Amino acid sequence: MKKINLYAVLVLLTVFTACKQTPEKQTKQHHTPDATEPAELSAKAFDTILNGEQTGLYWIKNGNIKAAFTNYGGRLVGLWVPAKDSTMTDVVVGFDNVGDFVTSTEPYFGATIGRVGNRIAKGQFVLNDRVYHIPVNNGENTLHGGKKGFQDVVWKASQPDEHTLVLQYTSPDMEEGFPGELVVKVTYSLTADDALKMEYEATTDKPTPVNLTNHAFFNLNGEGSGTVLEHWVKFYADAFTPVDKGLIPTGEIRKVKGTPFDFTAFHTIGERIGTDNEQLDNGDGYDHNFVLNGTGGMGMNHAATIVGDRTGITMDVFTEEPGIQFYSGNFMQGQNTFKSGVKDEYRTAFALETQHFPDAPNQPDFPSVILNPGEKYHTVSVYRFSVSEQ
Repeated sequence: MKKINLYAVLVLLTVFTACKQTPEKQTKQHHTPDATEPAELSAKAFDTILNGEQTGLYWIKNGNIKAAFTNYGGRLVGLWVPAKDSTMTDVVVGFDNVGDFVTSTEPYFGATIGRVGNRIAKGQFVLNDRVYHIPVNNGENTLHGGKKGFQDVVWKASQPDEHTLVLQYTSPDMEEGFPGELVVKVTYSLTADDALKMEYEATTDKPTPVNLTNHAFFNLNGEGSGTVLEHWVKFYADAFTPVDKGLIPTGEIRKVKGTPFDFTAFHTIGERIGTDNEQLDNGDGYDHNFVLNGTGGMGMNHAATIVGDRTGITMDVFTEEPGIQFYSGNFMQGQNTFKSGVKDEYRTAFALETQHFPDAPNQPDFPSVILNPGEKYHTVSVYRFSVSEQ
C-alpha cells in the first residue's frame, strides 16, 4: 500500500504548528485544514501503523460543511454543518485519535461496513449448494461481516480533490468465511448542496454476498449534547421487517400503521420508545430495518428526514437501497470518551444505515445480495443537510 501525504494544522491555544510528512511514491495530497477546524483533531493522533499499514486523518470540505475521516475502518470521524444560529456543529460522534477507535467497546463508530452489513443468522448461509460459515460475534449470529469486518481493516486512501476521499480495499477469498476475492471502492464526497455522498462499488471473482453501508452515529444537536430522544423523525416507509429476540428478521414484511414504528408522519424518537411492544422489547428500542416505499428524491428513494430539536439541523437521507436500519443507541453504555470529552452515554446518538435487508442470504423473499463474477456492485446514498427554523 502506498503511503499518503499528511498535512494538518494543529491549533493549541495560540500556537500554530504545521506538520508535514512526505512518504514515498504518493502523488495525491490531503486537504490541509484551516484554522477554523477543531483543535482537538490532530493528524499526529491518527498517524500510526496498524496491521503493517499506514493510517491517517483526512479532511474534505465543500460549501458550508466539512468532514474528517480516518482510513482505519474507512471511518467518518466528524461532520461539521451549520445550525440555525450559524454555529458549526459536529453531528457525528467519534474519537480524536485512532487508538480509541481500535479499543472502543463499540467497534462500529463511523465505520464502512462489509462484506455484509447487518446480521446473518447463526453465522451461516447456503450459496450454490455449499454451506458457508462466518464467525459469530453477536450472540449466535454474525453482525457486520464477522469478527474482523471492514471496520477493522486499513483502507488505501487517496484524494483527487478537496471535496473527495476515495477508499479501496481488496478482501481475499474466504476472508471471514466469505467466498471470492472482493475488490471494493468507496468514494465519500461533499457536494455543493451541503450533502455527504457515499458511493460503493465492488467486483468479485466468485459468487458472494455483498451489502455495504456506513455506520455513522449521529446527534443533530451536536456530539456531547445529550440524548437524541427529542429528535424529530420521518421515514418514507410503510412497512418494516420484524425480528426475533436475536434481531434476526422473521421473514415477514409488516405494515407500520398502528404501531410505534409508524414514522410516516413526524414523531420524536423518544415519544413511543418505551411502549409495551414485543418488537421494541426485542430490540431494546429501535433496531429495525424499514422497507422504503419508493418515495422519490434526487433520483433515489427518499428514506428519512431527521431534525435536531435544538439546532434545527435537518438531515435528509436518499438512497438506491431498498431499506434503512434505524438504531436508537440502545447499547451505548458510557464506556468510551468522544472527541468532545463526553462519554458515549445511553441513546446519545442514533444510526441510519442504508442497506439491503438483514439476513438476506438466508431469506429468499428478500431482495438478493448475491454478487456474481462479471457484475458490478454499485450503490449510492446521500445525507443532505439543511436548517429548519421551527
